[in-house]
Amino acid sequence: MSDIGDWFRSIPAITRYWFAATVAVPLVGKLGLISPAYLFLWPEAFLYRFQIWRPITATFYFPVGPGTGFLYLVNLYFLYQYSTRLETGAFDGRPADYLFMLLFNWICIVITGLAMDMQLLMIPLIMSVLYVWAQLNRDMIVSFWFGTRFKACYLPWVILGFNYIIGGSDFVLFSPFVFPSFCSRYRWLPSRRGGVSGFGVPPASMRRAADQNGGGGRHNWGQGFRLGDQ
Repeated sequence: MSDIGDWFRSIPAITRYWFAATVAVPLVGKLGLISPAYLFLWPEAFLYRFQIWRPITATFYFPVGPGTGFLYLVNLYFLYQYSTRLETGAFDGRPADYLFMLLFNWICIVITGLAMDMQLLMIPLIMSVLYVWAQLNRDMIVSFWFGTRFKACYLPWVILGFNYIIGGSDFVLFSPFVFPSFCSRYRWLPSRRGGVSGFGVPPASMRRAADQNGGGGRHNWGQGFRLGDQ
């Protein structure tokens, strides 16, 4: 048990809480502590009965059973794998930015889910993270089942087809339109790294300019002499 606890604590914070909720909410529904009927996203119940928790529970709930258990476990693995890679890679040291990205994706998915009567949002949110990772690492060669290898930019489409075959997920219809909308943010507003390298230390570009200007504009006071020297 200590090994499991150490592994769980080693997961980055946002991914850890997301992973835990995605395990806990289906377990609550499976044990009957809360009726699964209250965990789905039903537009009528959300919009007219003011059951405002449904977009949140639908993000973490998945009806685990003999026919869906494998699909659930595979996507749980995708959540852990690619959310961890994003949080410790492109968003390393920027948890607020990563949380904002997830919130933005989630809002887009909830709106699309209400419009298309999608009752479960767990897999779409996981796929959005996988899509972002694939776009940021689009030229990386990845391996899939049976030794297949291809560029990371094709990975979301392979997994979408995989999910559709084993689970018949209807979110395949909207994912090509929703997920690219977020990634376009990086083309118009690219991230800028290395602005300040430490407390009181100017950016590297300013340090280079200062070196080229002979020490950053500091006055040369001449050579000093000790008292008594001629």
